[in-house]
Amino acid sequence: MNRTKKESRRRIHLRVRKKVNGTAERPRLCVYRSNKSIYCQIIDDVTATTLAAASTHDEGTNNGNKIEQAIAVGKVIASKAKAAGIENVVFDRGGYLYHGRIKALADGAREGGLKF
Repeated sequence: MNRTKKESRRRIHLRVRKKVNGTAERPRLCVYRSNKSIYCQIIDDVTATTLAAASTHDEGTNNGNKIEQAIAVGKVIASKAKAAGIENVVFDRGGYLYHGRIKALADGAREGGLKF
């Protein structure tokens, strides 16, 4: 049986989630990438709540090419996390390769002051 790209990513994401779990001290920074946009959330898995969220639909993050947008989203999520009192997170790449826009978002979040 051939798997679609979406099914394969979902299986990889489940495999990653076996090891990556967010707590109140170190919540999970989860990333979703679509063709046009990139979204991220900081999630506390113990209480199943979203503590902060950012995407390319936010103000000031949709300028430039997709890599530049991902860096801007990373900086925005870092500033929202700082406002919520979060400094350390666990990075959940969402079944995507740590490459391109996913890496750019992570680098932007690190520039913004998040540690992972």
